[in-house]
Amino acid sequence: MIRLRIDRTLPVPPERVWRALTDPVALAAWFWPAHFHTTAAVDARPGGRFRIDGPGGPGGGIGVTGEYAVVESPSRLVFTWRWDGEDGQTLVTIELSGVEGGTALTLTHERFASDPDRDNHYIGWSDCLARLPAFVTPRRRLGSST
Repeated sequence: MIRLRIDRTLPVPPERVWRALTDPVALAAWFWPAHFHTTAAVDARPGGRFRIDGPGGPGGGIGVTGEYAVVESPSRLVFTWRWDGEDGQTLVTIELSGVEGGTALTLTHERFASDPDRDNHYIGWSDCLARLPAFVTPRRRLGSST
């Protein structure tokens, strides 16, 4: 089985990361670059579905759908992953655990048909996850000491 794994540590509690993954407004805000005008629909429960649309909106650009298999707030999400226009479906598992100073995030994406497909997803997930810390980390106001 061809799969990828990405580990990140985020400087916020697991509940804040969970919200970024399961709230549709939050997910749309960080998942793809802002200029993509991303929208998301999320029904985060076992059997619930999600959809993320990038440039062009539904049917007119890039989009991905899936169904949640496991939803254990705020520690574990397992869901299918299928790009619009493709027959293949893969499986994503995201695990969150509290660690000193924040959250350890482990993303495992599996069931790829080829190494190049896995490698492309590794690049995509790395780009997405690189935007997550700026979204989940509270911004300090100028002149504020907190």
